[in-house]
Amino acid sequence: MLVSPSSLRVFTENIFLAIGCSSEHATLAADVLLRSDLRGIDSHGVARLSGYVRLWEKNRINAKPNIRIVHETPTTATVDGDAGLGLVVAPFAMQVAIKKAELYGSGWVSVRNSNHFGIAGYHALMAVEKDMIGFAMTNASPLVAPTFSSERLLGTNPMCYAFPAGQYPPVVVDLATSAAANGKLEIAQRLGKQVPEGWIQDKNGGYTTDPHALKTGGALLPLGGDRDHGSHKGFGLSATVDILSAVLSGANYGPWVPPFVAFLDPPANPVGQGIGHFLGAMRVDGFRPVDEFKSHLDNWIERFKTSATVDVSKKVIIPGEPELEAETHRATHGIPLVDAVVTDLNILAERFGVDTLKGE
Repeated sequence: MLVSPSSLRVFTENIFLAIGCSSEHATLAADVLLRSDLRGIDSHGVARLSGYVRLWEKNRINAKPNIRIVHETPTTATVDGDAGLGLVVAPFAMQVAIKKAELYGSGWVSVRNSNHFGIAGYHALMAVEKDMIGFAMTNASPLVAPTFSSERLLGTNPMCYAFPAGQYPPVVVDLATSAAANGKLEIAQRLGKQVPEGWIQDKNGGYTTDPHALKTGGALLPLGGDRDHGSHKGFGLSATVDILSAVLSGANYGPWVPPFVAFLDPPANPVGQGIGHFLGAMRVDGFRPVDEFKSHLDNWIERFKTSATVDVSKKVIIPGEPELEAETHRATHGIPLVDAVVTDLNILAERFGVDTLKGE
């Protein structure tokens, strides 16, 4: 079903208001989810809305958090999210990073006691609007087995770097450090499809294409899939995210990160508070004039876009291009939602007395 962005935004805001969020927080949280759907990252958009509601029902999300800075230097800070929606906590932290960057050239903020923060790209792009380079990363529920391990010890742990360009859109490098994000498994499950080999292993450590394998003791694999294809590098990137997001901030890390699904309880022996994030903003003019940087980034983009390819029907894709194309198209033509998501959302609508979703 195709749904207009404006209708989906109002629906999402109303659900967040219904669980007790302030008007400001409901609007911001809805904006983060809608940006994901607009950019074609369906796994992290409104498909996650019922998951946040279930966490709220379990008292694991605080709809009225007192988000605050608990440690600070001129260029760094640690933020406590008070168990709030990561969709709200992370933008707060990025604003702190941006303000520090405006004064001192760069700002770096670690976050503890938060929850799932949506797409990393949303937060990193906040810095780009200020002619800064944005950084955003978060740890997540332990679903990924390190290279050679059969244990789920790390999350998909995404990281994003966003760079302002001149005549071209920003370069946005936004990726999970696992071979695939868990949300892609969820999409495959809804569509009844298998997943590519190299994404996931079964409980014995063997390759499988079953998107339900996590439910029977399997694990996602690090970026690369196996050692021969560089999974140790994916493991290293994921470890970096975990350390910066949680060991640095005082959040839970590794296997102690609380699960996103509400039917699983958090570990009984936490080593920190909630989920952790790490966000940063760095002024371009701290290194060279902004116009010069943007001009040369445009030149960089043009050179890569015009590079020779092994297949004449293909072209080099600049990081962030597919998401921008999706956003441009969906903003005009509507956001496609699969039947399972529509059913899930309309169950929420009936429960909270909100108008059900209708197609265009």
